[in-house]
Amino acid sequence: MKQYLSLTVILAVFWLINSGHYTPLLLGLGALSVLLILYVIKRMERVDGESEPSIVMSVYLPYYLFWLVIEIVKSNIDVVMRVWKGEEAISPTVFKVKASQKSDVCRVLYANSITMTPGTITLDIDGDTFEVHALSGDGKAGVMTGEMDRQVSKLES
Repeated sequence: MKQYLSLTVILAVFWLINSGHYTPLLLGLGALSVLLILYVIKRMERVDGESEPSIVMSVYLPYYLFWLVIEIVKSNIDVVMRVWKGEEAISPTVFKVKASQKSDVCRVLYANSITMTPGTITLDIDGDTFEVHALSGDGKAGVMTGEMDRQVSKLES
């Protein structure tokens, strides 16, 4: 029950922040949307036996999102500089990296975080091994340091 309560609060706050409208009709529709999502999650538990992802309950999630935004901005700047410098600054490479996350949700979050960071794309996931394309050797080195892997893994604890 505690999980549903915290998920309800998170969904409601998210809806209110993104809506920006506080008329009775829209507040009612927002509440209805939250209830519908909770119903779907409950039905999904009956089918696959899993509950909502543990990362939703993580107090570390806001820190991770802030960290990811900073990484995206830094990568954007790097990609722009490489485009300005021309072909000699771009050396595409494909490599494999291991993921240390225990849950499928966190492995997917890690793969998507790599893809959201400009200059790198997750091409394939095979268990705990990701195939990644990087625009440059520096992009490869950034993924290979394992910092993003560690940040995502913190969401599981």
